[in-house]
Amino acid sequence: MRPFDAEAQRLKDRLLSMGELVEKQIVHAKHALLESDKALANKIIANDHKVNAMDVEIDEAALQLLALHNPTARDLRSITTAMKIATELERISDLAENICERVIELADEPKLKPYTDISQMAESSIHMVKGSLQSFVNEDSTLARQVCDNDDLVDNLTEQVFRELLSFMLEEPKSITRGIRVMFVAKYIERIADHATNIAELVVYLVEGKIIRHTT
Repeated sequence: MRPFDAEAQRLKDRLLSMGELVEKQIVHAKHALLESDKALANKIIANDHKVNAMDVEIDEAALQLLALHNPTARDLRSITTAMKIATELERISDLAENICERVIELADEPKLKPYTDISQMAESSIHMVKGSLQSFVNEDSTLARQVCDNDDLVDNLTEQVFRELLSFMLEEPKSITRGIRVMFVAKYIERIADHATNIAELVVYLVEGKIIRHTT
């Protein structure tokens, strides 16, 4: 094994550890929302700094690989992809934190509506994040493309939630503040799915050398 290969594997392991932590952040954010659990929400917010630190570590390790070795085209794709995936994961963790900030604001108020659709959105987004990371682990571009296809489901649910919330707010103006906060939560979840899609697109680039973002 080349010295580069061992260091590249360590980089990949760090990225997967970061992915596992981010998965936990969004799963717990979903539970905090559904159960109006302010204590759990505060814990997730406090944990975000761990994800930020791992993002910095991965960037530093990747830059060291680039500086100390002369990577081939395939190796170079692997390193740059890892750096970009770490950035996407860090943003997903930020969105989990944003959800929890809204959870704290909403926790002491009655729910405007059951969170059935939002729960389904969250579950789909979590599934997409897991799928995108699994496609990276296995270098599976077929799975990565499936993750990209699933983004439409979350987008459609977001539109449905927005329509329902607008109806509530029009009928009951006192619900506007709550409605806007729930809209923010739905938008944060939609953006998590977008970042999972970005990771999947990066995996396609890694495996096939094709850039598929902004394409049909």
